[in-house]
Amino acid sequence: MGRLKFLFDKEKDAWNIWSKVNNKFRRFGKVNISQSIINASKDKTLEDAEIALRNLNKKLYDSGLIDNFNNALGKSWKKVEKDFFIRLKKLTGKELRGNFKAYTTSIGICPYNYKERWFMVSVFYSLPKAMSSLGHELLHIHFHDYYFADIEKKIGTEKTHDLREALTVLLNLEFKDLLFGFDDGYEVHKELREFISFEWSKNKDFDMLLEKCVARMK
Repeated sequence: MGRLKFLFDKEKDAWNIWSKVNNKFRRFGKVNISQSIINASKDKTLEDAEIALRNLNKKLYDSGLIDNFNNALGKSWKKVEKDFFIRLKKLTGKELRGNFKAYTTSIGICPYNYKERWFMVSVFYSLPKAMSSLGHELLHIHFHDYYFADIEKKIGTEKTHDLREALTVLLNLEFKDLLFGFDDGYEVHKELREFISFEWSKNKDFDMLLEKCVARMK
């Protein structure tokens, strides 16, 4: 039995779309959303938007594509899951505990909830990109579990989110042979990601890396 379960929920997909269109949660980058999706969600209640979105996405929901995507992603993840969690513990010195849920979404925006242990992955990602996305979101949750609160006291909420996001560059350095996809990151974090990569190449000590990042960002 794996620690990561792959699911699809129409209500959760509608919430994700509605939240993005109405700017309900933090987002670093821009994602194109069709005008029809925007019209179905903008300035509407979640309940009204959900009805409209289900109608718009009916062909996709009924096509079997999402089930096929989840099955393929689940099989690929199963082969590396154990090694991923072992390697993550080796990377940080701390174990990511618990079980997690990955919900498929129909847009290219993938939020997460570290307290409830779930995150989203887009059905329109390629399989390697989706694999990288799984590692990306799990690394976010791991950061919240052990580091976010302490670092937030030192550099504030906004900069801590920036660090949390930039740290995913480590997936390209330490997990590429497991996940295969490339973690692109956001342009706004380009210099910080380069700093992280350089410092990591000198000394692969995660706690020391965080100290250097915090000192740089103060």
